[in-house]
Amino acid sequence: MSLFHYTGRSLTGDLVRGSIDGETPDAVASRLITGGITPINILGATALAQGSRPEPLLRRLGFGKPKIADLVLFSRQMYTITKSGMPLLRGLRSLTASTHNIVMREALQDVLASLESGRDLAGSFARHPQLFPQIYISMVRVGEATGTLEKSFQRLAEYLAQDQDLQDRVKSATRYPLTVVVLIGVAIVILTTFVIPRFAPLFRVLGDDIPWPTRLIIGVSDFAQHRWYIVIGAIIAVVLVTRKYISTERGRFQWHRLKLKLPGIGTLVREALLARLSRSLSVSLTAGMPMIQTLNLIAKSAGNDYLAERVVRLRAAVERGDPLSRAAASVGLFPPLVLQMMEVGEETGQLPELLDDVAAHYKREVDYALKTLSAALEPILIVCVGGMVLVLALGVFLPMWDMIGKVSAGTG
Repeated sequence: MSLFHYTGRSLTGDLVRGSIDGETPDAVASRLITGGITPINILGATALAQGSRPEPLLRRLGFGKPKIADLVLFSRQMYTITKSGMPLLRGLRSLTASTHNIVMREALQDVLASLESGRDLAGSFARHPQLFPQIYISMVRVGEATGTLEKSFQRLAEYLAQDQDLQDRVKSATRYPLTVVVLIGVAIVILTTFVIPRFAPLFRVLGDDIPWPTRLIIGVSDFAQHRWYIVIGAIIAVVLVTRKYISTERGRFQWHRLKLKLPGIGTLVREALLARLSRSLSVSLTAGMPMIQTLNLIAKSAGNDYLAERVVRLRAAVERGDPLSRAAASVGLFPPLVLQMMEVGEETGQLPELLDDVAAHYKREVDYALKTLSAALEPILIVCVGGMVLVLALGVFLPMWDMIGKVSAGTG
């Protein structure tokens, strides 16, 4: 017999913890279920003492958090379960047993316990807002109320998959320039710290005849070697002050607004956010959610405070009785072409379908912006690298040519 520590839910849904003797975790689970406790986590005393303590800390720091791909897979599996007519508890138990992500598995165990205590599925999901976003919970609630739960999971899987695809495209397009910038920074640090100091004594022999490129790189190298703490301190101070300001409501609003106005990047960010907003509207309205509730959820999950403020104004205009197209025109959220598509959708009763077309339009715009962004950044990066190499080459070779000329004149 071994000692096991368990966490579970009672019949009333309360969280309970304790210790119990048993041969295996399965035997302990059976005893707990017989006693009216649904186990969430069972750990042996040895495992708890050796390796379980750092794990909650790592999870609080964000390690092991499920990705969008995990939620997409879960939504597709839930669609299959609900469509096939399998009992929900039985299907969730199977999913929980086959889930590899520890954080998600424990969340699903808690969802199971919540369902067994009498809560609905949406309310059980709402207990884990870090895993299930508000739009996810709302669409599941609408699906439960209308008897179309399988369609809700199908739409959520498609919505999340498209959202993930868009994020992956943006990351893929920005990965190359970021890598080049980082490598340039590493090269500058190595040159100014290790390479240039070896040439500096030789260059100082020339006295006042040192060319300006050489003076520049020697000055930078000396500053980096002897005043490095000023640079690091300044960088840390700027980062801390910026993060402190952005953590405020006004600072975060200004930063999100600035991101939408940055040359090149701003257009990409704006169109990506509008694609997400349009798709969220389309998916929510197709599921049967009221317009006001949909706009309220989108404002909370917009991911950009400036855009969220525009959505709040859009919601206020709709609450006053304005059609969506007219309300969107009043807040300046969409271009004229998209506004016309919305107006046609309202007139024909096909607003969700046309909003989906709007999302597809913005997705194409994002794809084009990504291609043009890469094409625009490449020559800029080449010019930066070329300029750095030119300054270094002139700084190293010009004094050598001067010394060679002086030696040649002396021997002649």
